[in-house]
Amino acid sequence: MVQLTRIYTRGGDKGQTSLGDGKRVAKHDLRVATYGTVDEANSVIGLARLSTGDHPGIDAMLSRIQNDLFDLGADLCTPEQENPPYPPLRIADAQVERLEREIDAMNAELSPLKSFVLPGGTPAAAHLHLARTVARRAERLMTELAEHEPVGGPALRYINRLSDHLFVISRYVNDKGALDVLWVPGANR
Repeated sequence: MVQLTRIYTRGGDKGQTSLGDGKRVAKHDLRVATYGTVDEANSVIGLARLSTGDHPGIDAMLSRIQNDLFDLGADLCTPEQENPPYPPLRIADAQVERLEREIDAMNAELSPLKSFVLPGGTPAAAHLHLARTVARRAERLMTELAEHEPVGGPALRYINRLSDHLFVISRYVNDKGALDVLWVPGANR
């Protein structure tokens, strides 16, 4: 378990930070930007949770996802290597499968869409849409990172499912889709 006794260390004052394996890299390194964006998605989910109190099952899902996102950040901050000195924390297939089960269960209660959904309807849904877009940005960064360095398959699958999960939750908290704001193509021409 992590124990933080000091919040600032001055170690990053020259624009570098340490990865999970101890290697020093620039704070703008693609790997750092990637797990920083995962952290940003986690923060937006925390904001969304302030509006999901009427949905205790949804709040529990989002709580698990927030914990998973810390796992994902730990996964990403430790580059993959053969025979590491200690086993790093990695996203597991079981975490991806849980997201899929939750998506399927919620989606079974929603009417099929006949148009794209605009972010809004309720404050919770709007915040969840924002979280979804940040998760998609994290996914774009993760796939870019994967072009240059190894990134675990379960981690890539998790971030891909997460944005789908957040989309379905946003519809669910919008009175199971009844309050969705639908796109009307060309409505303002």
